[in-house]
Amino acid sequence: PRCRGSPGPQAKAALSQAPAKERRVFPQRSPRPLPAQLGPAAGAGGPCAGRGAGRRGAGTAMSLRERSPSGAVEAGEDAVAAAALAEPDGPERCLSLLPWDRFSAWLHCVCVVGFDLELGQAVEVIYPPHSKLTDKEKTNICYLSFPDSNSGCLGDTQFCFRFRRSPGRKVSLCCFLDQLDRDLPVYLKKDTAYYYGYVYFRQVRDKSLKRGYFQKSLVLISKLPYVHLFRTMLKQIAPEYFEKSEAFLEAVCNDVDRWPPPIPGKILHLPIMGIIMKLRIPTYRDKPGTTPVVQNMHQADAQISMALPTVHEVDLFRCFCPVFFHIQMLWELVLLGEPLVVMAPSPSESSETVLALVSCISPLKYCSDFRPYFTIHDSEFKEYTTRTQAPPSVILGVTNPFFAKTLQHWPHIIRIGDIKLPGEVPKQVKVKKLKNLKTLDSKPGVYTSYKPYLNKDEEIVKQLQKGVQQKRPTEAQSVILRRYFLELTESFIIPLERYVASLMPLQKCISPWKSPPQLRQFSQDDFMKTLEKAGPQLTSGLKGDWIGLYRHFLKSPNFDGWFRSRQKEMTQKLEALHLEALCNENLVFWSQKHTEVETVDLVLKLKNKLLQADREHLPVKTDTLKKLETHINDIILALPDDLQDILLKTGT
Repeated sequence: PRCRGSPGPQAKAALSQAPAKERRVFPQRSPRPLPAQLGPAAGAGGPCAGRGAGRRGAGTAMSLRERSPSGAVEAGEDAVAAAALAEPDGPERCLSLLPWDRFSAWLHCVCVVGFDLELGQAVEVIYPPHSKLTDKEKTNICYLSFPDSNSGCLGDTQFCFRFRRSPGRKVSLCCFLDQLDRDLPVYLKKDTAYYYGYVYFRQVRDKSLKRGYFQKSLVLISKLPYVHLFRTMLKQIAPEYFEKSEAFLEAVCNDVDRWPPPIPGKILHLPIMGIIMKLRIPTYRDKPGTTPVVQNMHQADAQISMALPTVHEVDLFRCFCPVFFHIQMLWELVLLGEPLVVMAPSPSESSETVLALVSCISPLKYCSDFRPYFTIHDSEFKEYTTRTQAPPSVILGVTNPFFAKTLQHWPHIIRIGDIKLPGEVPKQVKVKKLKNLKTLDSKPGVYTSYKPYLNKDEEIVKQLQKGVQQKRPTEAQSVILRRYFLELTESFIIPLERYVASLMPLQKCISPWKSPPQLRQFSQDDFMKTLEKAGPQLTSGLKGDWIGLYRHFLKSPNFDGWFRSRQKEMTQKLEALHLEALCNENLVFWSQKHTEVETVDLVLKLKNKLLQADREHLPVKTDTLKKLETHINDIILALPDDLQDILLKTGT
């Protein structure tokens, strides 16, 4: 807020509207629409009214649809937001949702992809019918929903893929999923630029068809990276769908439209065709590496229940078994955002391995692109395979032998065979030079000239080998491996966290009469100096060139994404502390000592502060915001009547 000096433009504008009292006329102007959470209380007195329907109450479902008239699916997420935030007893009880609002919070649409003798792969069904997909998105879904012909996937196959949303797609202003994103761990936050496709593919002999085979895929399209949840769901519904067809699919979608919103930290019960899936979505407050156990229910009725231990994790040990001895080197490659290609015999193996690689640096988020299953028909094929520039920072999962030639210039290639549960101790496989990779039929292994920065950790290898000899369940092996990766990542990131925290200005530097202070600049040299006494050696016994690893990491997309996120968090914390400092001042007393121009300027700035706190979800206590609102009202009431009328009508 301005203490002395010339008034701001908003204050001048407000004062210029205050003529002599006898000529005072205030024209009625339509208010500028605010974001849903700042709009009028949702359904005042209606079924969704209640706690939270004030400052953070969302607009009604109708007002949200008026802001996003392009289609029910895009508006649906907003309507769920309005209900979920305004409902005191939980969003499940809210009855004001429109059709497909709940569905939209989980899925964008469901597609059926079949094979046409003349057209090839084609989207046969999109449900719900109003779901919008561009021609480019449909083409990507068509090719990514079928294994390559060389894969020879007879029977049923499950896998997943990831593809870019078409640019220019309308995104709702106050998407419900964006609001839920605040409570998710960083590695589960959705990326609005991408969709996931979860596939259940069936190929069986059928002499009645010209081609001699029945080939069809049921595909769930979603923004959510909940791999295990949607895989489990497909396993339940797809076999029955192939027998019963479209009417069954409609019933499935109607079931999903009755699901509660995907609220992190809450035990959710999701009914699907006579079965109830019980699960919990993690929150950022959860201790890394811990998964609260979701117990099976004992239902009095005939419904079968199924407790999912995770919504997003893959079987880590099973995926890494073919490259068992190189897990630490692979962790370094993923951490540094190096270009990686996984060559596998089927989409199932390629997609699981890519997802395992991305998850191995958790709780750090992998910030580059990754494609669990990638084909030569993909819209980014030329962009990612060009030889005119260095390979991009991306992890690709491929099955077509053509890629062995097309991507042989890539620096790191992982070749895996059929993934099976290990019944014996894996054999030591040496790192191979890239020139040895001639075709996709090359032996399994890691083909790279990369030299790891850290010395190899023999303990984890011995521990997992012992588990194989003792026939330890693969789930237990995965827990050990996940804990190992977690401890390694945390040992690496803690010194960075400690240094970045030191960039925060001291609280005594925050003055209510000045703008919030800026964060100090990140200095690579200063950070490196801290490593001698407060480096990873405090938490990890691994030896090696940690300094070199950090230097390389600071140039990577993963560091850039991590630092931007931390920068945003700390900036918001400074804004929140500045708001608290303002609330602790006697603003009415201040206004009495200053001109009307300066007082109006202060009121407008304080109103903008309140809007910013709500829009950016600043970490401010509700009591602080209420106190600031009281200050604003008290200042306005101390002004002349004509200014009061103007300021009470002025939003910002």
